[in-house]
Amino acid sequence: MNTPLWQPDPERIEQSRFREFSDYCKQNHGFSASRSPQALYQDLHTWSVTHPADFWQAVWNYFRVKGDPGPRAHIAAKDIRQHQWFPEARLNFAENLLWQDDAALALIERGENGRREEISYGALKAEVASIASYLAACGVSRGDRVAGFLPNSRYSVVAMLACTSIGAIWSSCSPDFGFQGVLDRFSQIEPTVLFACDGYRYGNKNINTLPRVEQIAQQLSSLKGLVIVPYATGDNSDSTRKNSELTSTWGGIIQQYQGVRLQYEAMGFSDPLYILYSSGTTGQPKCITHSIGGTLLQHLKELGLHTDVRENTRLFYYTTCGWMMWNWLVSGLALGATLVLYDGSPFHPEQSILWDIAEQEAIEVFGASAKYYSACEKYGLTPGQSHNLAALRSLLSTGSPLSHESFEYLYREVKADVCLSSISGGTDIVSCFALGAPVLPVYRGELQCIGLGMDVAFYDENAQALEQGKGELVCRQAFPSMPIGFWNDPDGSKFKAAYFERFDNAWAHGDYGELVPHNDPTQAQHHGVIIHGRSDAVLNPGGVRIGTAEIYRQVEKIDAVFESLAIGQQWQDDIRVVLFVRLQEGIDLTPELTEQIRTTIRANTTPRHVPAKVIAVQDIPRTLSGKLVELAVRNVVHNESVKNREALANPEALELFRNLPELQS
Repeated sequence: MNTPLWQPDPERIEQSRFREFSDYCKQNHGFSASRSPQALYQDLHTWSVTHPADFWQAVWNYFRVKGDPGPRAHIAAKDIRQHQWFPEARLNFAENLLWQDDAALALIERGENGRREEISYGALKAEVASIASYLAACGVSRGDRVAGFLPNSRYSVVAMLACTSIGAIWSSCSPDFGFQGVLDRFSQIEPTVLFACDGYRYGNKNINTLPRVEQIAQQLSSLKGLVIVPYATGDNSDSTRKNSELTSTWGGIIQQYQGVRLQYEAMGFSDPLYILYSSGTTGQPKCITHSIGGTLLQHLKELGLHTDVRENTRLFYYTTCGWMMWNWLVSGLALGATLVLYDGSPFHPEQSILWDIAEQEAIEVFGASAKYYSACEKYGLTPGQSHNLAALRSLLSTGSPLSHESFEYLYREVKADVCLSSISGGTDIVSCFALGAPVLPVYRGELQCIGLGMDVAFYDENAQALEQGKGELVCRQAFPSMPIGFWNDPDGSKFKAAYFERFDNAWAHGDYGELVPHNDPTQAQHHGVIIHGRSDAVLNPGGVRIGTAEIYRQVEKIDAVFESLAIGQQWQDDIRVVLFVRLQEGIDLTPELTEQIRTTIRANTTPRHVPAKVIAVQDIPRTLSGKLVELAVRNVVHNESVKNREALANPEALELFRNLPELQS
């Protein structure tokens, strides 16, 4: 654990944006630096949380944010939820992502069917202007919601930028979401316009989404416009319009508004930008609302300083538009990067498809889930031998903790001289609490550092910060990317309950982890981070967060099922979804019923929600108030102790889940 897998050489440190930024802070904001690179990082982090106004003003100035920051960087408050950042600032998110020369390359779009297209910044701006004009013609204005049911493609990027250029709020789902999953999200925010694809391709299969789109549109009474995006067919004809006056085609809009001038609506720093969704563990997904300025500054810091992205960097992350990593990836445009977008299976038509793209597009920063890297190892892929990855300098991993074995595999079989940064944060903050740094060493199983400006600690049950040992991840100070709140939560009670009730005046994130001190006298002290996983009942197969309530709502439509309970079981370096069903009296769990359950879940949520195991049980434990106790069942399955049995109405039911033979294979 004390031997680094990788250390940056002095030249890389000196040429990093981190070093340049620290020098800028010395010269302009009173930061006093230290000795070695590791000490420098620790010193800069300490300064960033003890002088937050100076630090975030430095981020604004160093990255040359377009807009007026106003006279104050923040107004402090005793309650961190009342803290204000740049209260008089005026800026536009899209403008800060579209400042580059027209000839520069903005996007490279790839697909598993061989699709490849390049889009310059000039072409990107032109399409954004056309779509923005269409939105304005539909009556969309600042504060209205625009939704996307789209693949990771130029269409999603253009639609988001057009939306935010006029001050509207963007929200998206990926097209593998079922009808109910989409409706559970979009019905809450009442979008004015919906952008929806006609289909997509995954695993060598073409999936037609138009029937689902029609269903969704019929249920969204707020719609004034529906745009059919010809992603699968390339068909911009009226045949995709379903004879609705609300419906337009992407190509028709581009043609109608060709040559219009792109304009930007000046907005406040804390005005809403994105609505992202919680996993839906306890009911409908929560609509987490993120601010314009907070998202921009946080992403500039993370991509620029922690990931060393700059102009023309080839940046890739395997993601969908239903995951916050898409929002994070797109902010690379604010640094002048070239984004490489991929839509499709990560292992079709070849298991090496993503590494093929990494070689062909000379990707410098490559990101994917921890599960993806684990699967590459199990498939026996050796990209370092089979591919030319000379351009690759950073690997990113998130979604779940990256195993020690995966750290070693990536350095052994992908590239020895690369900064491997496991990162951790989430949808809740559309960013990271702990991540990487190009000036720090990499240790097995560890995230390199706490993010600059993030006052992170790990608390024990008595709200005491732990110097060593496992605890709850908290953030003790306000930070710009803290959500504005939840949509449709006027008194803020749901928002408070989600993050601020466990510990006084501190953000409780729901992750379980620890700090790891490194005290090598030749490198000075700094802290790595280990994340051990979520501390609640959220399922996490393949690094994708899944709420149990989304599964229950589908399963219990089936008459034969009385009730159900889902957990995540640790299995082969991952988490697999296990569904327990209590059936109606006289009903047996036949193969046909099992298939019906899986088909229903798949049709209305996503393929990742489908359980690996469906097991019938005679009873399901619940609290005295009737709530299911998922965590207690999960503990029994993993042979861990169960606390507070006295709170259960039927604690004897827990024994039904112990040492089940079905869970041994």
